[in-house]
Amino acid sequence: MQASRPSNSSASASATRPACLITGAAVRLGKTIAEAMSAAGWDVAIHYRRSQSAAEELAEALTQNGGSAACFQSDLESAQAIAELFDRVVQHFPRLSCIINNASQFEFDRPETVSAALLESHTQTNLIAPVLLTRHLHQFLAAGHQHGEDPAGVVIHLLDQKLVNPNPDFFSYTLSKAALLEATRLCAAALAPVLRVAAIAPGITLPSADQTEAEFQKAHRMTPLGASSRPDEIADAVVWLARARAVTGTMLLIDGGQHLSPLSRDVMMMIRS
Repeated sequence: MQASRPSNSSASASATRPACLITGAAVRLGKTIAEAMSAAGWDVAIHYRRSQSAAEELAEALTQNGGSAACFQSDLESAQAIAELFDRVVQHFPRLSCIINNASQFEFDRPETVSAALLESHTQTNLIAPVLLTRHLHQFLAAGHQHGEDPAGVVIHLLDQKLVNPNPDFFSYTLSKAALLEATRLCAAALAPVLRVAAIAPGITLPSADQTEAEFQKAHRMTPLGASSRPDEIADAVVWLARARAVTGTMLLIDGGQHLSPLSRDVMMMIRS
């Protein structure tokens, strides 16, 4: 286990702006979300596991654009690692009020091939880490709430449209995300009014695994609207949810209507077959 730590590429926290922690923020969708949140006036804690150079480059870019950002490494593989990550973030950003759980494990298996190891690793990253971070933020904000402060806290989970349109491909991944959807509802009910908890379910947004660009483009078009979600559309929705104080306990589908087209296999497998 590696301890989380701020990298050298960081800027001081603002005394007035709210702060957010984004897991898996150094690359891909997480990077786009970090850029959007910074542009919307948030200080950004950039969590990464292995992508240190990318995280530091992102923090530097956000800082040069007038924002405040710092990098925090953590493997999220134990309760201790998760608690240490949260503690280091709030030490650097004491105005933390938002967590965006974007980090995700996504490996192929099916019920016929599922292993305990793959179930456990998906559950740790995709369910346990987001739920524990939610608990930590609630406890942190509840302490201020008791002293009359307005917490205005929010947790946003990144899920998947296949929870509405399920198939047995990526079995462990799907189970872990389905459990996180239920946790979204339960936590929203239990942790109000201190904390809102909501989720976003993208469709096919970026190429994954060994998917070729041609396969991705074909899959991206297989929706009622002729196109699935783009990274900037997901990021815009995150920014909106972070401010939408009447929204909690729900999942926003952003997938070009992909959830309206039931498939017996994952769309990537359908294309290849």
